[in-house]
Amino acid sequence: MSEELQGSRALVTGAGHGIGRAVALGLAAAGADVVVHYGKSADAAARTVADIEALGRKAIAVCADVTSTADVNRLLDETVGFLGGLDILVCNAGHLIGRVKVEEMSDEHFQQVVDVNLGATFRTTRAAIGHLAQSVNPRIITMASLAAHNGGGPGSVVYAAAKAGIRGFTKGLAKELGSQGITVNAVAPGYIAETAFHQTFSTEQAQAAMVAGTPIGRAGSVEDVANAVKFLALPASGYLTGITIDIDGGTWPR
Repeated sequence: MSEELQGSRALVTGAGHGIGRAVALGLAAAGADVVVHYGKSADAAARTVADIEALGRKAIAVCADVTSTADVNRLLDETVGFLGGLDILVCNAGHLIGRVKVEEMSDEHFQQVVDVNLGATFRTTRAAIGHLAQSVNPRIITMASLAAHNGGGPGSVVYAAAKAGIRGFTKGLAKELGSQGITVNAVAPGYIAETAFHQTFSTEQAQAAMVAGTPIGRAGSVEDVANAVKFLALPASGYLTGITIDIDGGTWPR
């Protein structure tokens, strides 16, 4: 383990499994105490907490609905109450929900996809800014997607639009918060094989095609994403803001 983030206090949303879990563990391994947010799977969040504690760091799991302003505000209150402050916010919570073509999509489904991705990032960030402004190394890291570059595929157009919105939100917020010393950056994963997203919504044929279209010649891992997030959280990255790091093995076209 390193101690590059020793004493740092982090909140990772959607940290029970997949990328969020890897991010939470990566930050803890670097020395951070972590609040593990989850929406549904209490058992998965508890496992993440136990694994963080095994690394010698403090952790707690907090359930909250990221589409609810009241719940998100409570999440931040519980986070700061447990950690004593906040230095790193990772807005990882998000989901495709289901592949539905635009012509068949209801207003309700559209709003749900936007709310659980772009809306969740907005609400969580808004609630965290005041706390981050008191930190000596404040970081906001959002989760975009390769879909924001390429528009996704049939049935994921609105998801791609929401993720593109996160990229724009990240760039604009970096300008808005720069005077407070808060950096705001995004990571954009490509094909990360170990996630429920691809296991649920991508066929084996589609997964093989994604690997074939990757110059590196392999699928990405959750650790690949977590390493990029950790880099953006480090004090050494303090002059980087408003950028998106593509974690996609050089996939082209973008």
